Amino acid sequence: MKNITYSNIISGIVTLIGVTMLFSCEGNLQEVRSFGMEGDAPQAIARGINLKFTDSGRLVATLKSPKMLDYSNKSFPYREFPDGVEVEFFDEKNRRNIVNADYGIVYEKTNLIDLQGNVVIITADSTRLEASQLFWDQEKSWVFTDKPNTIRFPNGALNQGQGFDSNQNFGNFRSRTNTGVQIIEEKKNE
Repeated sequence: MKNITYSNIISGIVTLIGVTMLFSCEGNLQEVRSFGMEGDAPQAIARGINLKFTDSGRLVATLKSPKMLDYSNKSFPYREFPDGVEVEFFDEKNRRNIVNADYGIVYEKTNLIDLQGNVVIITADSTRLEASQLFWDQEKSWVFTDKPNTIRFPNGALNQGQGFDSNQNFGNFRSRTNTGVQIIEEKKNE
């Protein structure tokens, strides 16, 4: 039978701690190295967002979303709203325009917003636009899509089309293909 001394026990414990630290440090080293590499993870996750945007003290927009993923750590930075987004815009006369979508993504470098899934825009004059996808170029103040869309105007007119381009207040609207009902009022010369 071998006689185990106090120094053998200490030597065994030190060896065990050294081996444990070696494997532990290797795992931590891989973890530390991964911080420097771009991964699929967002830089930040926000929940229950309710942002208010002001200009000279006047409320110009609100943004609400259950969840936002911030990928501004990527080479092509973006913010994603996977659980939907609601945006309200207020003009100079405080009239409200509402945008809803099931999904949204904002590309920071291009100022392009991509809205997808049950996109609905309701303007201050009750014009209602529905589409499965809609892009908004914030820099050019331009809205466009290549997807099917329906626009209902307050006077009862209806436009169904496959793609359109428009300025953001729909004053300059170009439809690619469409069908619909237009209401035209006649003016009598007196």
